[in-house]
Amino acid sequence: MNAPEDQNIVDLFVIGGGINGCGIARDASGRELSVVLAEMGDLASATSSASTKLFHGGLRYLEFFEVRLVREALHEREVLLRAMPHISWPMRFVLPYHQDMRFEGGTPTARLLGLLMPWMRGRRPAWLIRLGLFLYDHLGGRKILPGTRTVDLRQDPAGAPLKDKFLKAFEYSDCWVEDSRLVVLNARDAQARGATILTHSKVTAAQAKDGIWSLTITDMESGETRTQRARMLVNAAGPWVGQVIHDTVHLTQQAGVRLVRGSHIVTRRLFDHDKCYFFQGTDGRIIFAIPYEGDFTLIGTTDADHTDPDTPPVCTEAERDYLLAFASEYFKTPVTRDDIVWTYSGVRPLYDDGSSSATAATRDYVLKLDDRAGAPMLDVFGGKITTYRRLAESALAKIAPVFGGLKGNWTAGVPLPGGDFPVNGVERLIDDLKTAFPFLTDRWARRLIRAYGTEAATLLGDARTAKDLGRGFGADLTEREVRWLMAHEYARRAEDVVWRRSKLGLRMTPEQISDLDLWMRSEAAKEGVQK
Repeated sequence: MNAPEDQNIVDLFVIGGGINGCGIARDASGRELSVVLAEMGDLASATSSASTKLFHGGLRYLEFFEVRLVREALHEREVLLRAMPHISWPMRFVLPYHQDMRFEGGTPTARLLGLLMPWMRGRRPAWLIRLGLFLYDHLGGRKILPGTRTVDLRQDPAGAPLKDKFLKAFEYSDCWVEDSRLVVLNARDAQARGATILTHSKVTAAQAKDGIWSLTITDMESGETRTQRARMLVNAAGPWVGQVIHDTVHLTQQAGVRLVRGSHIVTRRLFDHDKCYFFQGTDGRIIFAIPYEGDFTLIGTTDADHTDPDTPPVCTEAERDYLLAFASEYFKTPVTRDDIVWTYSGVRPLYDDGSSSATAATRDYVLKLDDRAGAPMLDVFGGKITTYRRLAESALAKIAPVFGGLKGNWTAGVPLPGGDFPVNGVERLIDDLKTAFPFLTDRWARRLIRAYGTEAATLLGDARTAKDLGRGFGADLTEREVRWLMAHEYARRAEDVVWRRSKLGLRMTPEQISDLDLWMRSEAAKEGVQK
């Protein structure tokens, strides 16, 4: 969109390299806007790598009558499945039923049921759950995913690990997604369409003059600064969205941000089948227990207020014990601290709608266009990973009048890098990869296809043996793969590779991770000298 004399001015500058920022950058680049995105850490290094890793409609949001949000999310599940079948796939969720299930007391559904049927005392009757699942099946135009069915837990394998009191369950569909990889692939596609992606780069000052932003960007490793001018600013800083408004742009904050911490525990594998569990507590909360990385189970999440975005979120002892006790109410064999192999926690930057509890705060997104500084700025509040693409479309609808003549919506159905194959084509890709590279084990080939899709063969290149892939760092991670991640996926440190681009940290020793980090730093230094 830039005129030749304005080559030093970009159309859009995006602050924040999480899923919202990268999704907006991709969408805008595809509409031929010039875009620069700055992230102060690694891509997806905060909220977007600490989700429960689900593309889901949000079954419990129906209790809050958030029908628009649920409908949009349900529709998006299948749109996203088609665009990224390597990093997202269908999963079946088992919701065990017992008569002690209760609503969170403050939900609109609980209040309405209490008014009409006071004898229920906050309980969730089976018919109401089934009604909710009927809506869940039909609100989003489901075509790929199978619908809900009732399960006899005395006969179904899903009942085997559960306590004997659970006789019946409802089984429904949602989807898994590799959240960190989703962010990186959006950034890669944005870059392929012309965007500039700056990681470890913090916007430390922003001023508007004559309708143009002047932004000071500080390299978080070298301390060097640069200036970038832009016609419009997008504040997608996640937990730091309020800080950008108040401390960077120096405006009075017109809208509130509610920081809610969600913690998860990863345990040894607790059950042998590939279905997930949706557990409801007597306190009205819900948690998931999900098969994870082949040998583990992911349990989460909590909802707790978090006061300071600069304080790294951690799973507290109280949150850990809460999740253990919650899961142990369902599993025959109690889940204990000794079962835990890893914990993680993230902060969700929700729009502050005045809700009385962190659980009740809306998960919907809110976009605020602000021109008080003298140039337009779009602030992004809230959102959930499932609706990131729709959020980006909504953001572009607000951005469009500033530029005029933009192309229309385009991202639905357009695959992300490596996702250009059918939804049901994963097993075929794995077989083809093993045929082309016979030295791959089934687990290794499966991991590569699930991470890179059709690009896995490109990554392996002309290798004929495992030795051709260079140094091995452990857990089938090779020098060639790490070089790919550094060259194509913005990875700089070992933690970027083993905890965000993959979860190989669960299978590597601290010494192996340390050796990988030393090697990556050395290679980055060599590249810097060559430049």
